[in-house]
Amino acid sequence: MPRLVATAIFYAIIAVLFWLDRDRKARTSAALWIPIIWFLVACSRTASYWLNLNQGGQGWTTAQLEDGNPVDRAIFSILLFIGIAIVVQRRTQVMKILRSCSPILIFLAYCVVSFLWSDFPGVAFKRWNKEIGDWVMIMIVLTDPQPVIALTRLLARITYPLIPLSILFIKYYPDIGRSYGRWLGEVHYLGVTTDKNSLGAICLLFGLGAVWRIADMFSENDHTNARMRRLIAQCVILAMIWWLFSILDAMTSLACFLLTSCLLFANRLRIVKKRRALLHVIVISMIAVTASITFLGLSPSALQAMGRNATLTERTDIWAEVIKLVPNRWVGAGYESFWLGPRLDTMIREVTRWWVPNQSHNGYLETYANLGWVGIGLLAIVLLWGYSRIVRVWRQGVRGSDLMLSLFVAGVIFNFTEAAFFRMMAPVWIFLLLALTFPYARHEKRRSTGARRKPVTVPVVVVADTPFPERAFAADLGFAPDASY
Repeated sequence: MPRLVATAIFYAIIAVLFWLDRDRKARTSAALWIPIIWFLVACSRTASYWLNLNQGGQGWTTAQLEDGNPVDRAIFSILLFIGIAIVVQRRTQVMKILRSCSPILIFLAYCVVSFLWSDFPGVAFKRWNKEIGDWVMIMIVLTDPQPVIALTRLLARITYPLIPLSILFIKYYPDIGRSYGRWLGEVHYLGVTTDKNSLGAICLLFGLGAVWRIADMFSENDHTNARMRRLIAQCVILAMIWWLFSILDAMTSLACFLLTSCLLFANRLRIVKKRRALLHVIVISMIAVTASITFLGLSPSALQAMGRNATLTERTDIWAEVIKLVPNRWVGAGYESFWLGPRLDTMIREVTRWWVPNQSHNGYLETYANLGWVGIGLLAIVLLWGYSRIVRVWRQGVRGSDLMLSLFVAGVIFNFTEAAFFRMMAPVWIFLLLALTFPYARHEKRRSTGARRKPVTVPVVVVADTPFPERAFAADLGFAPDASY
């Protein structure tokens, strides 16, 4: 099929997906477009890549890693400036969320303190700004008048272009959608991203989003044509993602997707809802078994089935060298500073030989390398605090909490063999940060389609001297008399 015809067909598919998923009743603020653009860039390639202004991947030099790209910097600065302006307008809601997220704030503050011992404080500061940008965009989503609808629309507007375009690039634009090994010439599928692991990561995240929406549709008592349209759109996306997984050598993302999809359905079961301790057993078992297979060699046959050996595709060699090169075991090299300068040169010379690495392929080791044992301790606090809060809103029946729990577990497991914790513009980290912050947004409870509940009679006391008793009742709850809830 000629390229032009294929391109027209795929653009038509994207348009049809948006048409199938349309919902005229849903209303979100126009400000949502700012995080959509930010997420689109984070989940694909920067402007400098698309404009071919640098030599990504193997062509990176250590100087380029330190300096960055002025075009990307200008675009991110504009988006961040607009995002901060929106957040300032919503400062009342934002401050309520921030006051509840002290563990994350403490971690980010420690990252700033680590500039003091970083060999590259300027680079660390620029990267920390992007990290703040991730949270600013999440705040815009969660302070929307209808945050769950805003999240649904965000996922749709990112997924529908990026997944079909990844297939288009892989099949018909190999100069964009593929790369080849330097020595053996093996094919690596990139799609709209810069490497196969990044493509696997967005397949994991968008696949989970599609599974969640499908499960949500079946839990609602809605038999209209609109539900069927949306169901078709999600099934098409899920089929595309499965095809991408079938050609990708991204076993970490595939394993996370399968495990967390099972978790998403499991936490909707009646037995799990009744025996809430069972949820902890399922989550801990998933994490423990995955960690045992990855690090303790519990099941070598499982690694072989995934096409991996005992070195996890030479990751263990990188891990051993990283531990040797950490300048201070308590405080590390400084935020986002380990993979720069002499340490990077040593890693290239001793381990990778010809390609320039930018992560240790383990989020926990990456945190240790940059922030030391202090950083590991703070990370543990953030994860334990976040998990408890997500489970709490799940028990309250908040819509979307099941997806947040799956995203949390996916982030924990994904970081066993990839580095994504507190890492700027990393899709898995952005969605994990969204899951950690989600419990403090304004939410609605899930609509139940189970057994009918007995009607509850609520006594109403009318005060004769008050002309509008419902306003007095609203005032007692702390709501403005003219507010609409």
